[in-house]
Amino acid sequence: MSDKVREYLNSYADFVTKVTSKPSLESEILKERIDEIDQAKIFSPRLLTAALGLSAETGEFTEIVKKMFLQGKPPNAENIYHMKRELGDIMWYWSTACMALSLDPFEVIEENRAKLEARYGEQFEVQRSEHRRDGDL
Repeated sequence: MSDKVREYLNSYADFVTKVTSKPSLESEILKERIDEIDQAKIFSPRLLTAALGLSAETGEFTEIVKKMFLQGKPPNAENIYHMKRELGDIMWYWSTACMALSLDPFEVIEENRAKLEARYGEQFEVQRSEHRRDGDL
């Protein structure tokens, strides 16, 4: 590796450190942040488990879809079963997130439905998905 490339990568690493939050860099500050979040009646271990698990399992599901559409993996019963199992894992972590936040899963679903009904009405329209009203997340 050339000295110029090495210098650039080191400079970038310094930049990354400068723009990284303190809890991401220091265990003691992270512990303090976890304590603050726990005081808000959010169960940090479950929330971390849920967030990391959702990301990982969604990635596994996406990997199968990617291989089917882009790499010739067959859309057969075996691969559908594999996706089914990954969806089950996603649900497990989703439920864990609901518990971490003391949310009723049915209310989460109903809130999502209400949000989407307000956005789209009875039918999807691209215009409504790309140009949302203020406050429509």
